[in-house]
Amino acid sequence: MTNNGLPRPARRLTFIHTVPALEPVFAALASERLDGWQIAAVADESLLTRTIERGYVDEEVLFDLNTHVQKASADGSDAIVVTCSTLGEAVDKLARKTVTPLYRIDRGMAEQAVQQASSIGILATLPTTLDPTTRLIKATAQRAGRHCTIVSKLCADAFDCLRRGDNAQHDELVRRAFEDLSGEVQLVVLAQASMARALEREGADKRYLTSPELGMDHIAGLIRLSRMSDY
Repeated sequence: MTNNGLPRPARRLTFIHTVPALEPVFAALASERLDGWQIAAVADESLLTRTIERGYVDEEVLFDLNTHVQKASADGSDAIVVTCSTLGEAVDKLARKTVTPLYRIDRGMAEQAVQQASSIGILATLPTTLDPTTRLIKATAQRAGRHCTIVSKLCADAFDCLRRGDNAQHDELVRRAFEDLSGEVQLVVLAQASMARALEREGADKRYLTSPELGMDHIAGLIRLSRMSDY
């Protein structure tokens, strides 16, 4: 209830995706963790496509991402989540000047990783995701006062397989890369949510973390803390 006795309007959480297929996945995760919230989504595949083509998040992509963020805020969002790890550092940059709370999806995974292991492998199918995820893990370990050895590995050609619809070959490449990397470290971080399916189907040794569930656990906790001041 509000101070005047009227029911509080439903809170609104907006996801910004670069992979449209992830919309129902994150909508379900958010609904489980934030009861009563309205869930909205924006999908813009070009943000990721352009970043892959150029090799980094340039000013044009940053501008367009900010446009989505500002529109979500203007439309009444109480929180905004960007689910593309490639854009994580851009999200951090925008969050410093955005009134509406803005979150990157992979921070919860990073915090879990540095607490669980002292040697961490980072596996990605895109260099544009591998590099920012590696920097995130290193920075998270430093803030936590943890000394972690980081081993980064690019699963070459897997993303191209996924993009042309060859899911079986994508999954096979991910499995091979995971087997190689997991022999060197205590825990593997999967930099992209699309990679987890390859390991889950095979019942692989669960010495890996992915961002969706851990990310939403972390974000939901932060949101609950921030809303306590409303009561």
